[in-house]
Amino acid sequence: MPDTAAHPTPLQGTRVLSLALNLPGPAALLRCARMGAECTKLEPPPAPGHASADPMGIYSPTAYAGLHQGVRVLHAHLKTDEGQAALHAELARTDVLITSFRPSALAKLGLGWEALQARYPRLSLVRIVGALGERAEEPGHDLTYQAEAGLLAGLQVPPTLFADMAGALVASEAVLQALLARSQQGAGVCIEVGLAEAAQWLALPLHWGLTTPQGDVGGAHAGYRIYPCQDGRVAVAALEPHFAARLCAAAGLAAQGDAEHLRAASTHEAIARFLQGQTRAQLEALARAEDIPLHVLT
Repeated sequence: MPDTAAHPTPLQGTRVLSLALNLPGPAALLRCARMGAECTKLEPPPAPGHASADPMGIYSPTAYAGLHQGVRVLHAHLKTDEGQAALHAELARTDVLITSFRPSALAKLGLGWEALQARYPRLSLVRIVGALGERAEEPGHDLTYQAEAGLLAGLQVPPTLFADMAGALVASEAVLQALLARSQQGAGVCIEVGLAEAAQWLALPLHWGLTTPQGDVGGAHAGYRIYPCQDGRVAVAALEPHFAARLCAAAGLAAQGDAEHLRAASTHEAIARFLQGQTRAQLEALARAEDIPLHVLT
């Protein structure tokens, strides 16, 4: 992640507390820290032999360490009087609370929105759930939310956790929304973030037809595809007419950038033949010389 020293810190002076484990909540908290917030995470005490009670800390210590850079981590059992005292000592100085429990679990901990609002009128709650509304109690995970959104193909597991990371972005955005709302109305607000809905947001280009095989960014446009080259692969993104014209010229085709020409099978075949005969080094040199957007892969 980029160094935030050169970036705006709109959350400077804001205190954010998270009770969320695994990925979406900690990733949202990390973004808040990078925006200048004073961030604290309260998690259960670790079991003997473990560095953390967060499942992420057990199955991926590297990811856990990255997610908690600049975050103060405290430990407390929230089902004990001592844990509740530690929690409320933090809440008394908190602007926004992030959670990822089901609503029923929050209520059992005394953290339902009505109870929080009554005790801490200026506190906002960003509540990360699997899906919004009546579905908030349903079990689920990143893979099921991606499946529901239509983002899975075949039997291969996706290369990253799109729903979780999109949910983290939406949750960090919700922190900003909550603070803006409080500045306007003087009281905290509750914003619910659904991971299923975050995945559906990412899937919109697919449902619009942009990334289907018939779409220009789904393979129909010869300038926007992944091709084999002599010693690997190349991702070509010559979508705009001026980029496409340069790619066509390099391939020995008429330097046309119109959509009909770029969708023709003969254009696909000619560009594929040209790229197949080039090494990655040659393609990188071509990209620099002709200002063509591409990225070589092994």
